Amino acid sequence: MNTVRWGIIGCGDVTEVKSGPGFQKARGSELVAVMRRNGKLAEDYARRHGVPRWYDKAESLIADNHVDAVYVATPPSSHKDYVLAVARAGKPVYVEKPMALNYAECQEMIRACENARVPLFTAFYRRALPRFLKVKSLIDEGEIGTVLGVSVRLYQSPSKEDREGVKQWRVDPNIAGGGYFVDLGSHVIDLLQYMVGPIVSVAGFCANQGRLYEAEDIVSATFTFESGAQGVGLWSFSASENLDSTEIVGSGGKITYSNFLQSPISLERNGTIERFDISHPDHVQQPLIQLVVDELLGLGKSPSTGKTGARTSWVMDRMLGRIESDDL
Repeated sequence: MNTVRWGIIGCGDVTEVKSGPGFQKARGSELVAVMRRNGKLAEDYARRHGVPRWYDKAESLIADNHVDAVYVATPPSSHKDYVLAVARAGKPVYVEKPMALNYAECQEMIRACENARVPLFTAFYRRALPRFLKVKSLIDEGEIGTVLGVSVRLYQSPSKEDREGVKQWRVDPNIAGGGYFVDLGSHVIDLLQYMVGPIVSVAGFCANQGRLYEAEDIVSATFTFESGAQGVGLWSFSASENLDSTEIVGSGGKITYSNFLQSPISLERNGTIERFDISHPDHVQQPLIQLVVDELLGLGKSPSTGKTGARTSWVMDRMLGRIESDDL
């Protein structure tokens, strides 16, 4: 196989710019089919993006002999069922983040793909973005010495829709698995595990302080990495301000960066500050999609797999009090 032919289940907003064009522009990759339950919207997407075929049923796309691999881009509540269906068809699958509603579902998805002998990837695309690879390289090259601790602060004020009571699936636990913490915090946690190492011990608290929707809107946590480094985090989505700052403190310096803003990365050491201004590519998932395609073609390895995605879900479940023990 010289080209991986992709089909997308759920061609919604995330696929318009962030991911969909990446499957068309990555080397050795081609987008050949899309699916959405609303056939008119699927047809419209296919027409606008130059995709040859469209479907209104997932099983039809999965069974398409011209589709080699499937990208599941639906909300988390349907991730497990679609991944299991793709695995039964013997095709590789790339699933949106968070990987599922909870860690238990992630484990079921991993087992299904292992039994079918097909690879499973999770769309934690920040693992492949240049600005975060720079942070990882600074750590790996010892620019701040030994990593001692991490501090995460992510605050957001409620959106107009939330204040007006407009229903949104991202804060419906039955669809999203939680609130904005699960949606956004998953990126923060996954990226830290990629750059600093696996989190092995977690304690957390959560609450709904704003009472604008059913899900938690504040999470605080302490955690320990396999290396012995320690971390603290506070995620608040009913705050009066917007703040996005992660600090990685080492024995010889400190790195500060934003997870969702493209503000410069800051490296502080020996009384000096160095800044790195690195922008995102036009299609933010394309670098990770390229690594997934490379692995499917036998040319490399993806840093984001089902197992890494599941570990992030495990950390979140611990922080949300859904799992009582640190035993994985």
